[in-house]
Amino acid sequence: MASEILAQLQAQKLLIVNPRRKNGLIIYKKYYAEFAGPGAIVGGQFDCDAIAVLPVGKISLIVPQTPEERRQAYKMRRQWVKLTKQITDNPIPAERAQVILNQFEHWFDAQTVENLPDEAFALLVGVLPQTITKVRNNGLF
Repeated sequence: MASEILAQLQAQKLLIVNPRRKNGLIIYKKYYAEFAGPGAIVGGQFDCDAIAVLPVGKISLIVPQTPEERRQAYKMRRQWVKLTKQITDNPIPAERAQVILNQFEHWFDAQTVENLPDEAFALLVGVLPQTITKVRNNGLF
């Protein structure tokens, strides 16, 4: 499934993360990762440089049918990027790690978050995977 999605992104196909489901896509780039949550557009010019993808939840991607649907999906992608940026603006790595873990538990559930690799969260908020591991095991303080 992930390899099929990656191939579609690299081929610049435009898709939308189904806004009616608790699902999303962590898109790995060369030096970082981005999260596209429900309602966000993926593919096109944005993600042709993707090197891997990690579906979150029960992934469902749909093809935009109208220009308005595309416009809304671009807007949602921007919102997800802004949210991640707000987290990464915090200069304290352990706090960034804690916030991204909390956010994912809020959006999904503890079981889903537990199954996601530390490296994925680390690349989303610019910390070392060990920081994510430490925060997961010991909490923030």
